[in-house]
Amino acid sequence: MIPHREQTRTIFVGTCPVGGGSRISIQSMTNTITTDVEATVSQINAFVQAGCDIVRVSVPDEDSVRAFGEIRKRSLIPVIADIHFDHRLAIGAMAQGADAIRINPGNIGGREKLKAVARAAMDREVPMRVGVNLGSVGRSLLARYGDDHVGAIVESGRQYVEMLEDLGVKALKVSLKSSDVLETIDAYRRFSQVSDWPLHLGVTEAGPLVSGLIRSSVGMGVLLEEGIGDTIRVSLSADPVQEVFAGRILLECLGLRAEGIRVIACPTCARACADVAAISSELEDALKDVRRHMVVAVMGCVVNGPGEAKLADLGVACDARGAVLFARGRKVRRIGKNEIITTIVNEIHKEKPS
Repeated sequence: MIPHREQTRTIFVGTCPVGGGSRISIQSMTNTITTDVEATVSQINAFVQAGCDIVRVSVPDEDSVRAFGEIRKRSLIPVIADIHFDHRLAIGAMAQGADAIRINPGNIGGREKLKAVARAAMDREVPMRVGVNLGSVGRSLLARYGDDHVGAIVESGRQYVEMLEDLGVKALKVSLKSSDVLETIDAYRRFSQVSDWPLHLGVTEAGPLVSGLIRSSVGMGVLLEEGIGDTIRVSLSADPVQEVFAGRILLECLGLRAEGIRVIACPTCARACADVAAISSELEDALKDVRRHMVVAVMGCVVNGPGEAKLADLGVACDARGAVLFARGRKVRRIGKNEIITTIVNEIHKEKPS
């Protein structure tokens, strides 16, 4: 079953629709030095290959503004300029072709500077993302809400949105993040009750690869299952290309995208007749760029192996004599264990997309 989607307004980040029931987009952020145009464009190309829809680039100084223009020209997907502290950088990035800007109104320098950014965004029809993190919530709100951190986050976001609406801004999306998963879930739930602007989901400072994936998957998975969220970033202290693959897998698990190869494999035990962990890991890596949706099973023994392999689009069940290849419920042929990866990859590339 596909989760019900909360209805939000539609905005466009470049050519990519966000909100209004459109496909949930996957984002990542470059970690190259922005003034190194070649390295940044190369990383964006890797994001595109992995299935990224929107990329964000940090613009920390004037040199980065100039580089941003060239990066935008060469990017195959919409590029958001990430701005903090200096409102002139936001205005400059928009002049260089930014498809959207990400700001935290709390650190941009006051209402007049925010007003100047809003005016430039309206003139160029550039959407703005209002990013609220617990660490940037004003002291007065923190004092007012005390231990209710979520209340402070939500009220901060509501005030910023109201301020930008009053300034005439017509295209917004909002993020409300904490490094605490439960606080993040609660913040998005509450905010979705008071606003219909599209929501950018993420768990901020989620952590390194394994723990970051778990925290992000729990936080965003709960919200997406409830129909909350229009665009996502899996924030990891790791290679950001992994964020894109993780986003694809998360959306596929929830039935929100039919895209990518799902490799299922048994956890192995003393009955395993092959190194399932190594085979499935290598197979997943070999198939990570395939966009077509298929389920591939790698099973290590004859207990559950044949049944699971039959249920998959392609599968192998290993035994003492090698492995049996199955395709869409039919037993195809026997193969050697050293042929599993090559055989499955070839079979997938042989098939015509449905």
